[in-house]
Amino acid sequence: MQFSGKYLIKAHRDDVWRALNDADVLKKTIPGCKKVIWINDNELELEILINLGLINPKFAGGLELKNVIVAQKYTLLGYGKGSILGHAHGEAEIELSDFEGGTILSFNAKGGGSNALMKLGKKIIGKSAQKIIDRFFERFAKAMGAEIKTL
Repeated sequence: MQFSGKYLIKAHRDDVWRALNDADVLKKTIPGCKKVIWINDNELELEILINLGLINPKFAGGLELKNVIVAQKYTLLGYGKGSILGHAHGEAEIELSDFEGGTILSFNAKGGGSNALMKLGKKIIGKSAQKIIDRFFERFAKAMGAEIKTL
């Protein structure tokens, strides 16, 4: 499955970067997030309860930052293991750029999971993932006290 998006956040690029790397902001903005902690300079440990409609699996896992260019871009590698649905994994390219009155955040992501997870169907997972992404960015902007617009 692949996802992409572009948002205009009415905040300075350095502020957006700091918020993207703030564990407290991330915990508040990731839907269903129960825990986010930095375990080293490039890795976060997470626990997330995902709402997939009929079931609500809990995933424990992490995020690793690679190819970091401060306040510009990084690659985010994610992995998680759920109790009944197996595992999920993903990779996202996140890029920030200056724009009139704010910052453009763009991302390209791909993800997948074990057979048990994928048996739910790409359609259900895809819709849930897009809702999670949309809610994340809405909450993210709110946590920053900034306006956001989907481009």
